[in-house]
Amino acid sequence: MLNSIVLVKQVPDTSNITSDAMKEDGTVNRAALPTIFNPDDLHALEAALELKDRYGGKVTVVSMGPPKAAEILRDTLYRGADRVILITDRRAAASDTLATSYILSQAVKTIGDYDFVFAGRQAIDGDTAQTAPQCAEKLGIPQVICLTEIINIDKGLATVKRDIGNGWEILNVKLPALFTVAESANIPRTRSAKNIMRHKNDKISAEISTEQIDSYKSSGRLIEQWNLDDIKADTARCGAAGSPTKVFKIQSVVLTKEGYTDIPPTQEGISTLINELVSIKTI
Repeated sequence: MLNSIVLVKQVPDTSNITSDAMKEDGTVNRAALPTIFNPDDLHALEAALELKDRYGGKVTVVSMGPPKAAEILRDTLYRGADRVILITDRRAAASDTLATSYILSQAVKTIGDYDFVFAGRQAIDGDTAQTAPQCAEKLGIPQVICLTEIINIDKGLATVKRDIGNGWEILNVKLPALFTVAESANIPRTRSAKNIMRHKNDKISAEISTEQIDSYKSSGRLIEQWNLDDIKADTARCGAAGSPTKVFKIQSVVLTKEGYTDIPPTQEGISTLINELVSIKTI
């Protein structure tokens, strides 16, 4: 039996950036942007679910964000997660990777009893790939980035394979450990119709009235909702107060080129193309 904790994030859809994407204080105006499940985090969830299929255990999913982020937690339940927790607190607003990793590490400590912590390689809104490694540092556990395969687990030691860009590396890692999962590691499973019917009405307390909470809790339909006090977080290390990073601007960059270059299918044409690509440092 191996227990996993998966860190997931609801992110702005970066393919639909508008002029309202940034507030005057340099923070992202998430309310003005459509949101999606961070793509890399789906691979992290699948890695945890595959581990559960092989060895048994429990998959707990944690997300930090506004109440709206409950949408992706329901999605993880549809795919097979056992327990989901939303960390939502106005005092956590404007957290950068340093503050976010502190909050998530406190949540992991509060959950306890875990062998694996999985996270996506990076989030598409910031593209920093910093939060998960910082979380591992704060937890004091080993970390492996760009995991592609869990080869074997024996006596608290995991043999894993990771992508190093121009090849692969096989590592023996003492558990518990944190892993960021590469896109090439797996194909995320689809939502189960059975799980959708079971969890489609699950809510966090912020989505229902006070009078409904007891009813939802007794029927097992209440999604756990934690604040900073629940995870014993130092508020000085959370939100804007604990975030030294400031966003200068947000810009949607679209690469375009007018016209095209016709390359003749000859030795001379190919040589000219290669020389041009070398000159602009493409190859």
